[in-house]
Amino acid sequence: MKKFIFFILCFGFIYSVSASQKFKVTLDKCIDGDTARLFIKGESRTVRFLSINAPEIQHDDVLEEFYGDEASSYVCGRLKNASVIKLQYDPKSDKVDKYDRVLAWVFVDDDLLQSDLVRNGYAEVKYVYDDYLYSNDLKDLEVLARDEHLGMWSIDKEETTDYSNYIYVILGSIILGISAFIRKIISKVKVFFRVKKNV
Repeated sequence: MKKFIFFILCFGFIYSVSASQKFKVTLDKCIDGDTARLFIKGESRTVRFLSINAPEIQHDDVLEEFYGDEASSYVCGRLKNASVIKLQYDPKSDKVDKYDRVLAWVFVDDDLLQSDLVRNGYAEVKYVYDDYLYSNDLKDLEVLARDEHLGMWSIDKEETTDYSNYIYVILGSIILGISAFIRKIISKVKVFFRVKKNV
């Protein structure tokens, strides 16, 4: 019985260590600010960067969100210029999501890419379902990025909505003004032809 318990403990320890070991991968294709296709053991897999969410770029029926292109360009530049890219699975996260994307921490030349993205305002902390390895650090970095109004935090979303409302009001006023001007011209033309007919 003691041997069996010892075996279970050893297996658990080995599993947790292997789950958090880093391993080398290579870039296949850039996708966006929080996803890339990477070769894992020779197979191209879509990798979703764990614990973060970057603004969307325009694709299919999805409209681009503010700072989406910048986040995508930053990630692509980092991955293309990397000497070494490594992934690390989190012991408390699933290895794949429901879309069969690999979920992992991404290291570019030993720097955690998620940290750089959050710190510079290219992504926010999201989809944290347990006590993941680096999520608490990311939350601290997000506070700094927000306080410094970096990247996606450089404009207030409410402010953007207000501007769009102003645009609608201005356009409405222009349309009303044009229609009133056209009515006035039509009225003058009618009067002109009435006068000419009577003459």
